[in-house]
Amino acid sequence: MPASSLDSHPGAGARWGPSPAALLLPEDEVHVWRTRLDDFRAELQALRGLLSADEEGRAGQFHFKTDRAHFIIARAMLRILLGRYLGRSPAELRFSYSPYGKPELAAAADGSTPGLRFNLAHAQGLAVYAVTRGRRIGIDVEFIRPGLAAGHIAEHFFSAHEVAALRALPIEMQEAAFFRCWTRKEAFIKAHGEGLSFPLERFDVSIAPDDPAALLSIRGAPGEAQRWALRDLPLDAGFVGALAAEGPDWTARHWEADRSIATDASLSSSL
Repeated sequence: MPASSLDSHPGAGARWGPSPAALLLPEDEVHVWRTRLDDFRAELQALRGLLSADEEGRAGQFHFKTDRAHFIIARAMLRILLGRYLGRSPAELRFSYSPYGKPELAAAADGSTPGLRFNLAHAQGLAVYAVTRGRRIGIDVEFIRPGLAAGHIAEHFFSAHEVAALRALPIEMQEAAFFRCWTRKEAFIKAHGEGLSFPLERFDVSIAPDDPAALLSIRGAPGEAQRWALRDLPLDAGFVGALAAEGPDWTARHWEADRSIATDASLSSSL
C-alpha cells in the first residue's frame, strides 16, 4: 500500500514524543506508547527475568523463536511502563484476568488497587500500549497484508452496513478501508471486555477514508455508541492501528517507548 494511503488517516498528524522524565496521567488523558520490539533483542534474557511464571509458560507455547521473543519483550515492556506509572518494580507487578482473558493489574500486597487500566497489541515487531485511569480501553495494530480485502473475510466478520460501505468504495481503496474497519472493531471489542462473545456484526464503525474514526451504532443498545470514542493511531506506512476508550472527553498523548524508559535497576547493567 502506498504511504499516502495511511498518512491520510485521521490522527496521522500526531507526533510520538520522547519518554517524559515524569509520567503524570490525568483522568482526561489516554497515554499511547509504541515500541519496536526488535530493538531489544540483545536484552531478551534480562527482560525475560521480569515475567511471571504464567507469562513464561505462555512464552513457551510459541513455536517460532521470533514470535516467542516478541511476546517476551512486549510483556516486559508493559511491566516497565506500568511500573513507571506506579513507582513500583516491574517484576513485582501481578495481573489478574477477566473470564474473557483481558488482563488488569491485581491489587498490591497492601491491598491497594492501582487504578490504572491498560491494553496492548503487537504485530510484525511493532507493539502499542494504551494506559489510562478508570475508563475501559482497547488498542489494536495490524500489519497490512495485501489481498485480505478481496476475499470474504469482511462478509464473515463485518456488519452488513460495514460490508456495504466497504464494497461501495473503489477497489483500490478497499484494502486500506478493510484494515481501518478491522482495527477499529478489534479495539472496541478489547475495550468492551467481553471478547468475541460480543458479536462483531452487532456494531458498526466508520470506514470511509474521509470520515473520522467512530463507533456508529450498537444494535440492541440505543445510545450506547455515544459513550465511546475511537481514534486512529498515527503509525508508519505498512501498519494500521486504532484506540477505543469510554467517554468522548479524553485526549490521547503519544510517547515513544525506547530504551530510555527501561530504568529499572534489574536491567541497568544491560540497557
